[in-house]
Amino acid sequence: MMLNVNWLDVLMAVIPVLLLIILLGVMKVSGDKSAVLTLVATIIIGIVGFKFPIADTGLAVWYGILKAIFPILIIIVMAIFSYQILVYTKKMEIIKSQFTSISSDKCIQVLLLTWGFGGLLEGMAGFGTAVAIPAAILISLGFKPVFAAVVSLIANSVATGFGAVGTPVIVLAQQAGVESIQTLSTQIVVQLSPLMFIIPFILLFMTDSRMKSVPRHIILSILVGGVSLFVQYIAARHMGAETPAILGSIASIIVIIAYAKLFPTKEDKENKREKEHFTSSQILKAWSVYGLILLLVILTSPILPFRASLMEMVSTTWTFSIFDSTAGEALNRSLSVYWLVDTGVLLFLGSIIGGLIQGASIGELFKLLGKVLKMQYKTIITVCSLIALSSIMDFCGMIGVLGIALATLTGPLYPLFAPTVGCLGTFLTGSDTSSNILFGKLQASVAHATGADPSWLAAANTAGATGGKIISPQSIAVATSACGQQGQEGAIMKKAIPFALIYIVVAGLMVYFVPKIVGAVVF
Repeated sequence: MMLNVNWLDVLMAVIPVLLLIILLGVMKVSGDKSAVLTLVATIIIGIVGFKFPIADTGLAVWYGILKAIFPILIIIVMAIFSYQILVYTKKMEIIKSQFTSISSDKCIQVLLLTWGFGGLLEGMAGFGTAVAIPAAILISLGFKPVFAAVVSLIANSVATGFGAVGTPVIVLAQQAGVESIQTLSTQIVVQLSPLMFIIPFILLFMTDSRMKSVPRHIILSILVGGVSLFVQYIAARHMGAETPAILGSIASIIVIIAYAKLFPTKEDKENKREKEHFTSSQILKAWSVYGLILLLVILTSPILPFRASLMEMVSTTWTFSIFDSTAGEALNRSLSVYWLVDTGVLLFLGSIIGGLIQGASIGELFKLLGKVLKMQYKTIITVCSLIALSSIMDFCGMIGVLGIALATLTGPLYPLFAPTVGCLGTFLTGSDTSSNILFGKLQASVAHATGADPSWLAAANTAGATGGKIISPQSIAVATSACGQQGQEGAIMKKAIPFALIYIVVAGLMVYFVPKIVGAVVF
């Protein structure tokens, strides 16, 4: 594998990564301060160490801030806004009662909200909704904020590969030059298959760690993991990247609810007659916010033919001409917002219309939105700084240098570490899609150099990227915002890191050994 590596560049490029980890995880500096300090360090390293032009550095920062606002911050704010509406109108009490009516078992509630409902949100919308909304509901059900944040982060992993209606995989296929979306999607499902059983078990064990509960956890994990794997495999192989997460999550929800009804706990049996009953009108009003959001996302999804027409109607595009060290020239980078299909806008519309249905006035809703914005100022600083520093690292070549260094260091064992490259990309950018843009071509290049299947290694990038979501500072910022735990980013990261490591090790073993066991990687 002949890849040119400047180890001094590698040393400089790794500094922002290590600095961020040390500030958050070791020194326990708050997320906003850690992100700003790391951004400053990244700017200095980019200008001095990588000779990145000052003017382009400024443009990269501005480009990163806009990327943070559209769509990430808008989605974070609107997801929390939707939850706060339910609290304000007191309809969250009905939703809480609905979940507890399914089962009073905390394990069922956690698995249903994070793996099932969260996976569905990830598949439909992505960009933080699958962390923010389940975490907020868990807290309303009485779970501790840090626990709610950590389990939501862990659960928001496997589904991320096909999040936002398959966007990461579609982008990956373009970057890696893979012709068959179905083949790539199927390979991703195969690589993630053990984790579809492991992650549900981890969620259940974290909720109830008593040894006598382990057999029940194993049975439920096998059932949920099995149906997730089967449905995602069929969807990936025959339909492509758009539906595996959506259909797999719906199937999981059905299995979890069926299990809860077929095997009720002693407490469920005793409280069966005491459960509060609501009219259909009350239930529809309570679910109007989330129901409308889901409906709007479905109606504007890429699966439907008129999405392209909606995108053309109202849009805003910003174009930046920024020097790209990898290309060796200034490249035009565009950032477009298609207002009629933008997830943040859909969350806003669903929340406002749902809030009106629930009895709030338009003035009360906007006043509530103002309070949410005021509450989220630290998150706004954190996410803007993180996306800005990842943009600088991208343009000046730091991220590419780190990826090539890892490929060179690992040599023939590279497939074992290929998911780590994807994980690194998501850790730095907060996005599976961005990780695939950064490293999709690298994975394909390494595959060609070593004789491996380019599609298989490209799939490994997304497999690792999904694990990176667990510890991505941007994802952690979403979780802390939803749980009202700003300042606890370091504590949450420390709790999440062991699970991310397990995730990446399992993915690496799958990528390395499956081709050796089955020969050609064809599924």
